[in-house]
Amino acid sequence: MNCSISGEVPEEPVVSKKSGLLFEKRLIERHIADYGKCPVTGDTLTMDDIVPVKTNKIVKPRSLTAASIPGMLGMFQNCFASDDAILRSLQEWDALMLSNFALEQQLHTARQELSHALYQHDAACRVIARLKKERDEARSLLAQAERQAPLPASAATANVSALSNGKREDEDMGPGSKRMRPGVSESIIAELTECNAALSQQRKKRQIPPTLAPIDALERYTQLSSHPLHKTNKPGITSIDINLSKDIVATGGIDSSAVIFDRTSGVILSTLSGHSKKVTSVKFVAPSNVILSGSADKTVRIWQGSEDGSYDCKHILKDHNAEVQAVTVHATNNYFVTASLDSMWGFYDLSSGVCLTQVEDPSNSMGYTSAAFHPDGLILGTGTTESTVRIWDVKSRGNVANFDGHTGAVTAISFSENGYFLATSAHDGVKLWDLRKLKNFRSFEIYDQDTPTNSVDFDHSGSYLAIAGSDVRIYQVGSVKAEWNCIKTLPDLSGTGKATCVKFGSDAKYLAVGSMDCNLRIFGLPEEDASTES
Repeated sequence: MNCSISGEVPEEPVVSKKSGLLFEKRLIERHIADYGKCPVTGDTLTMDDIVPVKTNKIVKPRSLTAASIPGMLGMFQNCFASDDAILRSLQEWDALMLSNFALEQQLHTARQELSHALYQHDAACRVIARLKKERDEARSLLAQAERQAPLPASAATANVSALSNGKREDEDMGPGSKRMRPGVSESIIAELTECNAALSQQRKKRQIPPTLAPIDALERYTQLSSHPLHKTNKPGITSIDINLSKDIVATGGIDSSAVIFDRTSGVILSTLSGHSKKVTSVKFVAPSNVILSGSADKTVRIWQGSEDGSYDCKHILKDHNAEVQAVTVHATNNYFVTASLDSMWGFYDLSSGVCLTQVEDPSNSMGYTSAAFHPDGLILGTGTTESTVRIWDVKSRGNVANFDGHTGAVTAISFSENGYFLATSAHDGVKLWDLRKLKNFRSFEIYDQDTPTNSVDFDHSGSYLAIAGSDVRIYQVGSVKAEWNCIKTLPDLSGTGKATCVKFGSDAKYLAVGSMDCNLRIFGLPEEDASTES
């Protein structure tokens, strides 16, 4: 039988009348003197409750040290040690045993508390998951009910652009429960036409800016920085746009947020939260300090910037019935277009957030995956899930041309600043289209059949073309007959093997790349080389 405190066979065993536990006499005496209670049960205990146990004297077997002459000499030397030293050693040993026993009790209590806390955490996680599921189901049912329930007749005379606390309310419903739209007025068409004439005239006089990065500079591009802008538990950047005048980058992520990032200082200016699903498209409206974000939650949000760098949600647009895949801003900066998987694209007034018109394409059963305005603003290009690129006349909202030949959904569209070329990307690579003759004049099948091309972008001067897939490649823009040469290949440093979006900075001095991790990567010339170039 062992002592309940030291765990060893006691030399003077005693038993507690109350608990029946066995102790070493000197240990329990010291514990009672210090605490006045049983060290195991915690009950009040006095020396009157302690009963000595009578045991037979057992002769201990001779130790191994006593089996040799050197060992016996050592034992004789130890016999001459002072009684004070022996007593002091026993007291230290007793204190050590008591301290060790107290620590064991504390450890046992801490383990019980930790186990209880873990159980509570697990139960809370289960409750939260169930509540989130119930919330999502309720939202889905509510959205379905809102789409199916017609408005009362009195609402037919209400103002289509009615707003409440900066959020769009349900609009008037026409026959067949379709929303009634104000339409594109003659004054708006005149504004678009005037903008087109002015930009076309400027393009004839346009020259390549002397500050544009030369080809040899792009050949030396390397990664300058990497910035973790989005959440790591839902990694992936889906869209990038750059405010060229302020050198500010906007990114949309799978984590349902958009991030505004100052490239020069390397500081996050603002994080735009509010979407319930991934942000599929972000666009700057630079002159008015506005940002547009489209999301898989079927909504578009208009964010108004303030002087302190923060952004407030000005409007929430709920005009689509499926994921919004693309947002593109007109050259006037007064209007924008959204494209969705519900096979419709909408034309909006930016200041009021009103959808002026929605164009439905009956032949496109799967919806739109990308969209972009021509630099002059009277042509809209849309990519579909069915591999077709559709060209629209913005004034008449008519489909004026279709480009076939891709395999898979059209992931991105980019018009060249010269107004003649259109680049489109899909699963099979990139195709270049001549808008004057409405035909494909060049194709880049740069990746294998299992690697889609995710993004394509002309720089602002129309001199370079960037393509993103399993890596990023930069091409020098040629002509219909002249070659388009690849001048630089940048590896995907995210480790995911998937560069999702790419955008040129001002004068092609740098390239912003998003991948399926949470980092925004900036490629360009190292500082010493950049200063030499300047």
